[in-house]
Amino acid sequence: MKTPLFPCRFFPGAPGALPHLAGLVMVCCLLAGCGVYSASSGRVDENLKKVAVQYLENLTPEPNLGVELSDVIIFALQVDNTLKVVDEASSDSIISGKVVRYTRRPVSATQELTIDEYQVRVAVVLTFTVRATGEKIFDNRRFTGTGNYVLNDPQGTSEETGRNEAVEEIVRDILALVVEDW
Repeated sequence: MKTPLFPCRFFPGAPGALPHLAGLVMVCCLLAGCGVYSASSGRVDENLKKVAVQYLENLTPEPNLGVELSDVIIFALQVDNTLKVVDEASSDSIISGKVVRYTRRPVSATQELTIDEYQVRVAVVLTFTVRATGEKIFDNRRFTGTGNYVLNDPQGTSEETGRNEAVEEIVRDILALVVEDW
């Protein structure tokens, strides 16, 4: 079974949290380009040092998906440490948006024509704004992630496994855009 890097239900002290945290720290460091040399990527505008992440509006039937995605984005930014995550009043920039899609579709079937594998797809639309000027670093940018799981998998995959993989992909793309690409 694949261990999620950014578990949606990650809470310190939960069973298995330490391996998840260690993996997350390593992946975030690699994604941010810090390696051995630095604690941050150094690509962020010098004037932007603090970011607020608003809870994402959830337009899907999945309960708590907006809150979970927001929490995972906040955690990834904290681990990356290029921008300090703060409340909105103290921030230089704001990430806001909504979860616009959650789908589960069959991707394979057995010889008896019963579905045995599904794909979860999650999409969010985000805006990254400079608080002082209202300038949009990116506006209504769509991020999509997918993850698969197998029914009756002996390795224990589930819809949550697919959902976590989709969220991991989204968070990697957000982190790359927010702290590296501009």
